[in-house]
This record gives sequence, C-alpha cells and structure tokens, in this order.
Amino acid sequence: MQKTDLLDKLQEIVGNERVSASAAELYCYSFDASQVRGMPEFVIRPVSTAQVADVVRLAWEKGIPVTARGAGTGLAGGSVPVEGGIVLDMSSMNRIIEMDFDNLQVVVEPGIVQEKLNLALEPYGFFFPPDPGSSAMCTLGGLIANNGSGMRSVKYGTTRNYVLGLEVVLADGTVINTGSKTIKSVAGYSLTDLFVGSEGTLGIVTKAILKVRALPRERSVLLASFENPELAGKAVVKVLSSGIVPSACEILDSNIIDAINTYDPKVGLPRAGAILMFEVDGTESAVREGIAMIEDACSSLATGIRAATNKKEREEIWAARRLVGAAVSRLDPMRTRVYVGEDIGVPIKEIPRMLHKVSEISEEFDIPIMTYGHIGDGNLHTGMCIDVLDDKDWEKLNKAADKIHRTAISIGGTVTAEHGVGGARAEYLELELGKALDVMILIKKALDPKGILNPGKMGV
Repeated sequence: MQKTDLLDKLQEIVGNERVSASAAELYCYSFDASQVRGMPEFVIRPVSTAQVADVVRLAWEKGIPVTARGAGTGLAGGSVPVEGGIVLDMSSMNRIIEMDFDNLQVVVEPGIVQEKLNLALEPYGFFFPPDPGSSAMCTLGGLIANNGSGMRSVKYGTTRNYVLGLEVVLADGTVINTGSKTIKSVAGYSLTDLFVGSEGTLGIVTKAILKVRALPRERSVLLASFENPELAGKAVVKVLSSGIVPSACEILDSNIIDAINTYDPKVGLPRAGAILMFEVDGTESAVREGIAMIEDACSSLATGIRAATNKKEREEIWAARRLVGAAVSRLDPMRTRVYVGEDIGVPIKEIPRMLHKVSEISEEFDIPIMTYGHIGDGNLHTGMCIDVLDDKDWEKLNKAADKIHRTAISIGGTVTAEHGVGGARAEYLELELGKALDVMILIKKALDPKGILNPGKMGV
C-alpha cells in the first residue's frame, strides 16, 4: 500500500486532525530521554478503544509496526519506534471513567497523568500509591506498561499491585478484557499480570481497573546523614530487618547533595557522604512509634539525625528529593546527564555491597557517578554525567554502565527495577533471565506472530 493510501485509511479511522506525517512532528516522537532512536511514519492520536482497534487491525493486515506512547517520559527507549511504522499517542484517552469508592477502585483510560488522578482522588480521601519521580508528567498507561513504581514502593508496592483488570487491544485488533472488579479471582491464567510490565509488546491497554487506598492520616519524615553510602546501606538493612516498614526510603549520595544545594541553595541539605530520607505514614501513634524506631536503628551508624517537625518541613525535604533530575547536571556545567545504566535493583542485603561496587566503578573509569533512588526496595539510580562532545567520555560511560549492569546481575539483582527494558537494556536479558527469555519469546510469538507491536524491544 502506498503511503498516501495508508494516510487516507488512517484519516478515515480517526479523522484528519488526529493523524500527522509532518517531518517536524514525527521527529518529536523519535526519541525519549535514552539514547534509543527511531523515526515513525505516522503519529495517530486516538480517542476511543474502537479507533485503537481499527488502527491496529489495519497495521496487522499490512504488517506495519505499531508503538504505543504515553507522555514520552521514558528512560529506556520503550516507546521509541525503532522499526518505524505507526506511533499511537494515547494521551488523548485521558478520562476517569468511574470512581467506585465503595469497592476502593477507579476505572481510567491510559492517557491520564498520574498526578491528575491523585488530585481528583484527594478530595474524597483516596490516592493511587505508585509515586514515580515523573508523576506530574507520566501517564497511567506508561506506568502499567512498565510496572512503574517510585518512592513509596517500600510499603505500597508497584503498579502491578493495583491493577485489577485491563481492556487490551491485541496485535490483530481483537479487544479483550482481563481480570475483574473483584479483589480476588483465580479464573484462568493471570492475563492482567502478563500485560502489566510488557511494555506494549503484547497488547495496547485502553482501559484499566485500579485499586485505590485511603489517604493516611499522618505522615512524618526523618533525615539521617552518614559518612558514606555503604554505611547508609547498612542502616537500611538494619531498619527493614527490625520490622519497620517505612512508606518511603530514599538515598542521596554526596554528589547529589552538592548538586541539589548548588541548584537551589535555599534547600540547605546537610553535607554528608550520604543522606537517607525515611517517611512513615498511618495513624498518629503509628507514625510517632515508627520514626522513633528508625531513629534508634540508625543511631549507631549515622552522623546526624533529624525529623521533620511540621508539614512544611516535610514537604521541603521531599521537594529537595524531587529536584534530583533537574540538579544532576548542575554540578559540572561542562557535563550532561546521560541515562545509561541508571536503574538497577539488588536484594536488600546486597545494598551495601552494590554501593561499594559503584564507588569502585566510578574510580576505575574516572567518571563521576551520582547515586540516589529508592534504596528501601533495593532500587538504585546511578546517574552519570559526561562531556557529550568527548568520544572518550562516551567510551568510559558505556563501559561503566555495562559493568554496573553486570555487577547487579552477578549479585542476584536486575538491570531495571522500574524504568523498563525497552531498547536500552535488551542485551542483558539473556544473561539475567536465562531460559525464561525463551518462554517470553514464545508468548510474544503466540500473541503477536507478525511481530508488529513495539518491535525491537525487550529482547523478543
């Protein structure tokens, strides 16, 4: 089929104003924050499940790749159309279809932004717990596709823990519904879990039934300083093994602390080798007891401990944490943050060991590595900045990232704990998963035998 004929068919399905083939607009959909690149032929902005199904059905008939995209905040190339074809921009499907608080759930379309969902839930006393750093921008469809999480996953878990059911368009345009509104169901295979985290390679989510939770009555934050990241890692192991379950547990190393203080001197984070930020939520008495227990667990390892005394101070501490993304490149104006090797996860007891290894890798390749992230569930972000005009810096960066990935796998960890495999980490899946990757490939072939859904991703 000629490109003009295909354009006509697509315009018939979604309308002229919801199809684009202009070079400037296509370019905007050819990348995310990773180094993965791919130029689409068309960008489609559907507004209904029927439109998505019709577009996918046409693509199936013609053997055209289809890549679903939300807000484009990905860090691993998951929504980049590496084999061209059609990009389905799902951001126009952004409705809250139903709020069913008697059943502690909502029904939403995939294009709604995470923060907007929580702003809509807040007046009713509820919230959707997964809390990524990009919550003001990322969509629920992207969170589901990558099983996203964030700062509060220590207590509340990941997106997977909140998805009860999905409406999904399969590779041939068939629409199916998985799961149900019931809290428990063992009727058949857990297809909902199969699609969560599949990064759009098995189907395109057009609707989701999500669990929500009541907002906690109280929150409090404790900030502990340490001489080095390894001691901070030991403190995390000690806190969690003592039976305390904080709602969040974050780490900032000395490089990140300096970067944030440089970016916004008013923040005034204490100078230290590393800082841990603990949050405890629940009833007033539970919060008070939890903070006291964390303080006691950290006391023998920390050089300083302070708890937020009011809501304003608590919000200021979390605001400082959310500055990381913007602040990382400010430490050295000649260097730029590159998202490579920045999303590892390791078993809790291996946190101190991994932090030590990261320091060794930084020294070995003479490249600054800024470590931060959700240390309470073993998820570490190792941010690296380089002079992007220096070929030697790129070589060091890639070697350091490779060693970080392989080190995480060698101690029982993973190359991606929340950002996804995409095209950036597919090469490590065979090493991490072994024969399980063969099973993934079989599932992909069963559901998408023509390989049109987000091809070139996840090693399948």
